[in-house]
Amino acid sequence: MRVLLTIEYNGRNYAGWQRQENALAVQQVLEDALEKMLQQKIVLCASGRTDAGVHAVGQKAHFDYEGTFPLDRIPVASQTILPDDIAILDAVEVSPELHAQYSAKKKTYRYSMYLSRENHPYLNATHAWISYDESYFDFSKMQAACKDLIGTHDFAGFANKGSHVRSTVRTVYDVHAEKNGREISVTITGNGFLYNMVRIIAGTLVYIGLGKRNMGVIKQILDTQNRNLAGKTFPPEGLCLVDVDYGELSPKKE
Repeated sequence: MRVLLTIEYNGRNYAGWQRQENALAVQQVLEDALEKMLQQKIVLCASGRTDAGVHAVGQKAHFDYEGTFPLDRIPVASQTILPDDIAILDAVEVSPELHAQYSAKKKTYRYSMYLSRENHPYLNATHAWISYDESYFDFSKMQAACKDLIGTHDFAGFANKGSHVRSTVRTVYDVHAEKNGREISVTITGNGFLYNMVRIIAGTLVYIGLGKRNMGVIKQILDTQNRNLAGKTFPPEGLCLVDVDYGELSPKKE
């Protein structure tokens, strides 16, 4: 049977999702734990490879299983084996046609940050620190700029070199920013994302809010694919994979 996992992790202590020879990755920790519990060789295929330091609350990964261990017991049983910063939230049988990566229709990421002249270590684990006072930041400009990202565009200007893709055209279905005191989040849903795309979008939106970029810069970048017009690549700790949608192949919720 094909099993689909929903996984949450704090990526701070890991070299990203993908198993590596010389560094500890989330995939390795999960595969080792599942093999111990299920007594079978496990190879996980994830919806995507999150980078070092990036978090997830809705990462998806599938594996093929030949045993009889009750799937509904996997989340609780795995807690005794997994470290505190990785958890399996759900394990369900899905169609053998579902592939965690290639069947994904939409992915949602959230980028979190905070505005402060002072460093706040508690927030730094999951937020990027923007070392400006709130009074310097125009949140309304950030909100307004979000809508320019929606649609099907060539997002090459919002990508860093490091991955080889056939096309840099992607569709963004929704982008919205929220502010709660000094904390700001940007949530973006699309059919796929280029290397560092969300982190560059976050950096560009912050630059707009700080007045370092003009309100029309998003459209300029999409028209010219000029990476130099965008903001800097914001750090990984602010990024979190929130959800993966498989359309008609998505598991039915109880």
